[in-house]
Amino acid sequence: MTESLVQNPRARYSGWVAPLCWSAVALEGFDLVVLGVVLPSLLKEPSWGLNPNSASVISVIGLVGVMVGALAIGPLSDLIGRRKSMLWTVIGFSILTLACAFAPNPTVFAILRFLAGLGLGGVLPTALALINEYARRGRGGSSTTVMMTGYHVGAVITALLGILVIERFGWHWMFIIGALPALVLVPLMWKYLPESTAFLEARAGLSRPSSASAKAATKASKSPIGMLFHHGLARSTVAFWITSFMGLLLVYGLNTWLPQIMREAGYELGAALALLLVLNVGAVLGLLVAGQVADKIGNRRSTIIWFGTAATFLALLSIKIPGIGVYISVLLTGMFVFSAQVLVYAYVAHVYPAAARGTALGAASGIGRLGAITGPLITGVLLTAGLAYPWGFYLFAVVAAIGAAAIFLVNHDPAPDEPLPVTEDEVDQPRRVAP
Repeated sequence: MTESLVQNPRARYSGWVAPLCWSAVALEGFDLVVLGVVLPSLLKEPSWGLNPNSASVISVIGLVGVMVGALAIGPLSDLIGRRKSMLWTVIGFSILTLACAFAPNPTVFAILRFLAGLGLGGVLPTALALINEYARRGRGGSSTTVMMTGYHVGAVITALLGILVIERFGWHWMFIIGALPALVLVPLMWKYLPESTAFLEARAGLSRPSSASAKAATKASKSPIGMLFHHGLARSTVAFWITSFMGLLLVYGLNTWLPQIMREAGYELGAALALLLVLNVGAVLGLLVAGQVADKIGNRRSTIIWFGTAATFLALLSIKIPGIGVYISVLLTGMFVFSAQVLVYAYVAHVYPAAARGTALGAASGIGRLGAITGPLITGVLLTAGLAYPWGFYLFAVVAAIGAAAIFLVNHDPAPDEPLPVTEDEVDQPRRVAP
């Protein structure tokens, strides 16, 4: 074990990184599901006049905000630090989420969703960078997936709240409840969230890239964005963008419209919302398994397996199964669809040097948000045409297969047990990228 090259005054709070990042990501999980939960109610608002197509536009506007936020705040976290980025993003999106509850019309609601998305987009790349920079050697995959269970625990809680709250109190209360956790989380972050030691070393010019490629890329460009395209990283960068596009198309397409698709298939509203809940329970279970598999067999193979299996289960959802069978089918689909995208993030954090890690994660998340925009749009068109069931599931299966194929373009990662240099606080440094 090597000594850290810089002093980190908050290093004693390293044990707080995982729970605080998990909690922040859980709030983004709320945003992942909340629109899908309230959409059936918004479509019934007489003064709003929404239909599936116009509701999809609102979803897209919010996702554009998330995309812009990820693309902007990812590089910003490589310049000003992970801690400041995390604090301001959580504060910003929580205030704007609360404001959504008081939107008087669809236009104001869409604007607020866009502005909230700016903060939400920055949470994930910042949290992913932090969690990987504090992960123990050889545990980057499981650290990432365990943190991302927060994403889907938040989604599960939101779906459950939708069942309990909307019919009794109205959709507005979903946004009020979603903003309240920040009253506790922000003070805790302010006091206990440390800055990344790897970031401090990179800023001081003292970081120790563990690969010749990462070292060459760092020397070749002082810009975090430029590092994504130097010395063998360009092909991997483009491949990650393609896979992230496909993965987020699946995540947002399913979470936004699954209740409505299932209603088209003949299920009651309560059952359709319950299937959304089951989908995200499956996501949590899948994440707990996926990280362990990635640590043992490597990010490349595990990501390909997860996307390929997701394609199979998505195609099977086109078959209407009676009784408990449909719940089991949706559970298995959730286990592979959502953790496949998280394995992409773990792989990205594994490849790039600390000086560009936030940028790489932000770019993968931000470019991937184009898929998040496309998913609800395409599904909304299929719903309007009356084709979402079963053709929507066939489309999703093809998308997952393309995601698996794109990972083959990423430069092969090293064996999971390859020794890595770590700091006194066991900061996981980026691994070698083969030429």
